[in-house]
Amino acid sequence: MLGLSLARLPVVVAIIIAAVAAGLASGMGVTETLSHFNDGIGNGANVALSYALLGAFAAALAKSGLPHLLSEKALTMVGIDDQRQLGGKIVICLLLFLAAMASQNIVPIHIAFIPLLVPPLLYMMAKIGLDRRAVACILCGGMVSTYMFLPVGFGAIYLHNILLGSLEQAGLPIEGLSVMAALWLPASGMILGLLTAVLITYRGRRHYDLEAITQLESDVVEVQPKVVICALVSIVATFVVQLSFDSMVLGGLVGFVIFMCSGVVDWRESDGLFVDGMKMMATIGFIMISAAGFAEVVKSTGDVPALVHDSAVLVGNSKMVGAMVMLIVGLLITMGIGSSFSTVPIIATIYVPVATGLGFSPLAIVALVGTAGALGDAGSPASDSTLGPTAGLNVDGQHDHIRDTVIPTFLHYNIPLLAGGWLAAILIG
Repeated sequence: MLGLSLARLPVVVAIIIAAVAAGLASGMGVTETLSHFNDGIGNGANVALSYALLGAFAAALAKSGLPHLLSEKALTMVGIDDQRQLGGKIVICLLLFLAAMASQNIVPIHIAFIPLLVPPLLYMMAKIGLDRRAVACILCGGMVSTYMFLPVGFGAIYLHNILLGSLEQAGLPIEGLSVMAALWLPASGMILGLLTAVLITYRGRRHYDLEAITQLESDVVEVQPKVVICALVSIVATFVVQLSFDSMVLGGLVGFVIFMCSGVVDWRESDGLFVDGMKMMATIGFIMISAAGFAEVVKSTGDVPALVHDSAVLVGNSKMVGAMVMLIVGLLITMGIGSSFSTVPIIATIYVPVATGLGFSPLAIVALVGTAGALGDAGSPASDSTLGPTAGLNVDGQHDHIRDTVIPTFLHYNIPLLAGGWLAAILIG
């Protein structure tokens, strides 16, 4: 999957070919492989539909003209000289990083905020030359580092319910263990990678076609107080409905309907606008659906435990080698499945006896498994932590999922995560 994606084969095609290859390699026939693939597709359909409806809502918001107006106002405040452009880049980067962090704990909406917050900022980002690869790293790093370190919101689900819960089921005593004490070093590695991406790798100016961005807001209505109020009400309603009913589908639908009923979106044009908005997210949706099918095939092969057991043979009695091998295997598994939340329950039952046999303490095992799960979530073509940023940054077709999101996040996060997780396990002992 990774090789075909890097070779510029469409990600959906790469995932389907890889799923069939995984099934055949494990001894399953084509029919059985496709049966498991079809079973898994349903797991990604809800998220894909959610993004399609959020895309329709984002299109209605763009048509209102409010996002473009706000970007113009912000650009006027920032100015166009080099010094003030730097200030604008800092403001946008901080805004997006804080929003990414908040989406995991304060307002736990995960990736749903990206299609609504990022597209309105593209015009200003292009004007000041902000590299979207840096933005992709900010969004991905802000989300992953938050849930893997702070035990609030999605972090509480990952750290307490999934990580500690899976380790306890595997026979590890977890009483008195502090996940923050175990994972602060790997999380710090992610922050280091984020700063490297923003301040060094992608600090230079990158040019984007402004006309392609403004075409997204063609035929906008005149921005009047009514439009402003409607836009604000629809945004608040979208988030409130999603949080109340835990449904991005219903939230996006309510936001779009408010625009229709208010007259901001002409009733006769609503069908075309709705379809256009869904088209923006179509590629992301199909990747999510096919990735869920691929993950189901990989899990159904039953070969993930065998991979871990075979890797343990390479370890011998070395804790240093053992820690690195377990982290690399976790990286491979997570990049294939595309979700740290789904990876941890699979690897925990095998990592606990292997790590215990090597003499690692319970806290060090928490660091190993927690880091191994997060590894690959940043940098996988099938992860929502990379698909989400691409969904917001590629609405005008100027941001490639593999080249501009997957590769930058893989390089800047998985390398420091490997180092941080390895050091944490060795130092804790």
